[in-house]
Amino acid sequence: MTTPRLGLRENWHQFSLLVLVNAFVGGMVGLERTILPRLAEQEFHLVARSAILSFIVVFGLTKAAANYYAGAWATTVGRKNLLVIGWLIGLPVPLLLLWAPSWGWVIVANVLLGLNQGLAWSSTVVMKIDLVGPKQRGLAMGLNESAGYLAVAATAFASGWLATEYGLRPYPFYLGIGLAMLGLLSSLLVRDTRHHVALEAAQAPAGPTGPPLSFWDVTWRHPNLGSVTQAGLVNNLNDGMVWGLLPLLLASKGFTLTQIGTVAAVYPAVWGLGQLVTGPLADRLCKKDLLFWGMLLQGAVLLVMLFTSSYPMFLLLAGLLGAGTALVYPTFLAAVAEYSPLAQRAHSVGIFRLWRDAGYAIGALLTGVLADMLGLSAALAVIGGLTVLSSLVIRHRMYCLPAPDSANSSAGSCAQSAQTFRLSSKLLARPLSPYPFRPYLSRA
Repeated sequence: MTTPRLGLRENWHQFSLLVLVNAFVGGMVGLERTILPRLAEQEFHLVARSAILSFIVVFGLTKAAANYYAGAWATTVGRKNLLVIGWLIGLPVPLLLLWAPSWGWVIVANVLLGLNQGLAWSSTVVMKIDLVGPKQRGLAMGLNESAGYLAVAATAFASGWLATEYGLRPYPFYLGIGLAMLGLLSSLLVRDTRHHVALEAAQAPAGPTGPPLSFWDVTWRHPNLGSVTQAGLVNNLNDGMVWGLLPLLLASKGFTLTQIGTVAAVYPAVWGLGQLVTGPLADRLCKKDLLFWGMLLQGAVLLVMLFTSSYPMFLLLAGLLGAGTALVYPTFLAAVAEYSPLAQRAHSVGIFRLWRDAGYAIGALLTGVLADMLGLSAALAVIGGLTVLSSLVIRHRMYCLPAPDSANSSAGSCAQSAQTFRLSSKLLARPLSPYPFRPYLSRA
């Protein structure tokens, strides 16, 4: 067997294959983003917004649970095995949507889609982090998320066009069958990365011991990890609203299905392309700053949508919303990897992704109820306000780690990770306060 080496260049064949696999994963979600809300209204005659958004609720809950267990199973079952299992679960999804005689079939399909996304996407995330080592995590996550969300954009546009030309069913779902088959076949070619994890562990400098990060540390107690986790939840909360309600909002303004598909595609397209820039920035700039400005931009855009009615303006706002999301998405995962001890990385990523994708379910429930009770505009206003509030939590609670000394540049992020763990150990050993990190910053 070839001796493993860390780095993007050293593993570019395997890394590129994983990028392709994640594009197929993203394409499965993009299949639904334009046409499923319209399918609910036109073919299944659902009127209540909360009923229409039920498919996002079950998708978010199952994906969140799959993310959590994927973090633990990645070590015990193996990264590649988890990836293949995720695709086997995803194979029936387009067939269920194609043949669905009732809305219950759509719900079942989205349970399977959530499991597919949680297991398959989590596996590609962890495997890419394993391959590149500590110095290029932001770049790796930028490429990973870019591929996934560009595929979301492409299939959102393609399914909208197919639905306009040939009807909501069956042709858009033939695309999904092809994506599922290609995703499974390409996953069989992937090699497991457990040897790269062992290599990084052997190369990392011996760090201080400290209490392990608990579920609640990653969820909220650790000031950096907790800030990242809440922002991830709110990010997907507003994305769930955009997924489920934006097509209905645009339809109420008289836009065609092709126009709706274009707006739905611009958002993830800018999100995906932008991460090619913001991913490397996450390796160089303070992650707090990227997260603050990204969440603030998202919230501002959602609030501006309240006063917009023209198609060109919605295209512009969709692009700005994608730019805000591009700032935060690769930064989330790079931050969780950096702030967690190596032995707990996969588990911490799983906990973060549990809460992040629970945002889909929370967002769909919240916006569905608000839209039914107060209208679409009220739902949009509340979600925009929550997104701005999330940015303020980041501004108030997170801190930037000092840059490594030039003399220690060879240690790079490993030294920084050790420093993070040392600081975390001090934080978690003391009683909690609203700003538990401040007493230690000067001594870290």
